Parts: sequence; structure tokens; C-alpha cells
Amino acid sequence: MKVAKFGGSSVADHSMLEQVASIIEADPERKFIVVSAPGKRHDDDEKVTDMFIQLGEQYNSGQDYEVTLFKISQRFQAITDKLGLSDEIVARIENESRRLLRETTNTTHLADGLKAMGEDSLARILSAYLNKRGTQATYVNPKDAGIIVNSEPGGAQILEKSYDDIYQLNEREGVVVIPGFFGYTETGVLTTFPRGGSDITGSIIAAGVKADLYENFTDVSSVYCVNPTIVNQPQEIKTLTYKEMRELSYAGFTVFHDEALIPAFQKNIPVCIKSTHEPEVEGTMIVAQKEDLSQQVVGIASDEGFSSIYVRKYLMNREVGFGHRLLGILADMDISFEHAPSGIDDMSVIIRRDHIKGDKEERLKNRIKNELDADTVDVIHGLAMVMLVGEGMSERLHVASKATKAFADADVYIDMINQGSSEVSMMFGIAEDKVDEAVRSLYQEFFEKV
Repeated sequence: MKVAKFGGSSVADHSMLEQVASIIEADPERKFIVVSAPGKRHDDDEKVTDMFIQLGEQYNSGQDYEVTLFKISQRFQAITDKLGLSDEIVARIENESRRLLRETTNTTHLADGLKAMGEDSLARILSAYLNKRGTQATYVNPKDAGIIVNSEPGGAQILEKSYDDIYQLNEREGVVVIPGFFGYTETGVLTTFPRGGSDITGSIIAAGVKADLYENFTDVSSVYCVNPTIVNQPQEIKTLTYKEMRELSYAGFTVFHDEALIPAFQKNIPVCIKSTHEPEVEGTMIVAQKEDLSQQVVGIASDEGFSSIYVRKYLMNREVGFGHRLLGILADMDISFEHAPSGIDDMSVIIRRDHIKGDKEERLKNRIKNELDADTVDVIHGLAMVMLVGEGMSERLHVASKATKAFADADVYIDMINQGSSEVSMMFGIAEDKVDEAVRSLYQEFFEKV
């Protein structure tokens, strides 16, 4: 029995939904289907979720939102018309959107409710279309499916007790279609996962029903070892471990949200990434363990938009609790950190740049300077992180030397290296404008020369 999740590009229009229905019907083991909201049909198009976000922002700021609501309705109308479905589904979308705007006084809850409309509406459409084709299918709301989450809007996490309720879905007949991206709190409040959270829903359902396989259908037939927009026709990866995929996702791979695999990993459910356009291609398998660990590096990921908070204080190493108090200031200001390499008298904390927008940067510097009596506090912007990923990397020789050689060959200066106790990854901090050159040189060193 399989759980299949179809991403935004896989459900962007009526023709893609016809393909999705064919994929579902081609394998009777595909019993549970999780869907995203319709994505872009072409490069200049809009994602439906972005349109719903815009709708909420216009309403909250007192702007006219009718044009945006009309565009949303027309987007779904174009799908239902081509699929020969009732107009009632589109009418519900408009009516429910207006009800949310009218009755939801909490702006955070309104944002979550509107963001979830794309997935919820698409799930209803797919269920109706499958039945029209003669395939028994049922739309199941996440609340009825048993997806109970904590109360963190935009960052919900599943509660462990949910899995017993989700397992009861096995008793349902036919294909079960569930909207991704959101669940409900114990008090019944709709709450969304982080953006890209339909992957998380798919993983949760797979873990809950104890699936034999979780298939994630997207617009690529497999995971590549490096971003194909940087390196032309890079090698495909046939098998990854959960740890490797999580590291790659965190560091910039967009195939999965970096939290998506955790439920599947915890329940030991294998995952297969497949293409909606080429469903017959085997794809990339993600498993708990793999037998062949001979390859030094399985993937190279990169991500931009980082800043470094550099703090220097003479005899810092002799001051008990200095690092704890520094990170405590960040926590107090709601700033999460990514890495924290340190020396005897100095320490750097790597954060996402958008965590210190506006005057928050200056307030942070002043607090560190005054509360820790630091000699120097600087914030350096324009950093990118490049990560080499491979299970058991810490036990292999020459990885660091080959990597630094590749950076040197590309004339890229390394601002920071961080591996620590990681057995899976090695991270390098470099200037943002040097990312492409660095990644291409690393690919040549670890893949083309092998």
C-alpha cells in the first residue's frame, strides 16, 4: 500500500490533473493521495497559494480584494470546466473565502485559513474527478483524517497521538484524497505547516497508515547531485539516506522541505521521488540505510541569504556561560541560529539575514555589546553556505583537502568551515557572488574526476 503526494507543478492545470488521475489508476496500491495547491503553469504565472496570501493582505490593509478573489475563482473555474465538473466546487471556494474574511478576527488564523484553501479546494476537485472517471474516491479533511498539530501558525508540528487516529484511514474504501499543508489544533483551529508543508502531510499520512512506500511526485524524475541550473546535466542520485536528504534539503535542495521526511524516518517508511511526467522512471529512493557507502560525496547543496554575527572579547574562553548568554540574547529576540563556530577570544553566529530586518540588527548589536561587554560586535552580510553531503563523511580521508583545492581552483575565498561532529555533511561559508563558481569546481573535483 502506497501514499502518493503530488506537488504544485503536478496539479497546476486540468491536463496535469488528468495525468495525476492516470497515475493513481495505474497502480491500485496507491490508496492515499495528498495534494498541494495548483502551482505555476508557466514561468510568468502565479501560484494559487500566493494569490490567497495576497487576498488576505489586501483585506487586512483595507484594499480592494475583489480582483484577486476573481482571479482565484477563474483559476479553479478553468480546471473544473475542462474536467467537466460541477460549478458548485468553485462557488464554494468563493463563498468560503468570503466567510473567512468576514468571520475570522485573528489575522494569523485568517492567513492560515486562506493559505490552506488552495490545497483543500484542489483535493475536492481531484476526488470529484476520480469519481467521474469511475474510480471510487473520497475527500477527507485533515481534521477527519486525524492530523492534530500544535498551535504554531505557519510552523505546525504533528502531535504523536495523531498517528493512532490516522491509522483508522485504512478502514476506508477506495482512494482517499487529503489536502496537504495543514492540520487542526486540539481546540479545532486550522493551522498550517511551514511553506512546502504538503510534503510534511504526505510523510505524516505515510507514517500514520504504515505505508509500504511514500511516493513524492514532482516535476523531476530523480534528485540530482547538484543544482542543474548551476551544472549542466549533473549526475542523478539513485539512493539517499534520510540523513543525507535532510541535509541537502536544509542547504538549498528544493525537492523536499527539510522537515518533511521526519515522520517517515521515525516510522522507517521508504520514500521515492518520481516525476509526474515520467511516472515509469524509477526515481530516487530515500531509505534509512544503504549498503554502498563508498562514494565520498553524494550531493553538493548551496543556499544564500546568510549573515554572520562576529563577537570578540579578550579571554572569552575563561568566561563561563558566555556562549549561553550570547545565544540567549538571540533567543530573546526570536532569532534562530544555523551555525556557531568559535575560537579562544571570538565567536561567530550564522543566522538567516531576514531574521534581523530593519532596526533589529542595531538593537541586537547594542544588546551584545552592553550585556556581554564585548570588545567587538560586527554583522557581516552577503554570506552563502555550500554543503558537501555524504553518509559517514567523517570517516573518509581527503574530503576536506579535495574541497579546499576545489575552492582554490575557482579562486573562491573560504570565510568559514564547519563540520564538527557531523558524520553526514561539511559546510563552507563563502561570498554569495561566488556560489556558482564554487559549486561547479566542487562538482568537477568530486564527480567528474572520479
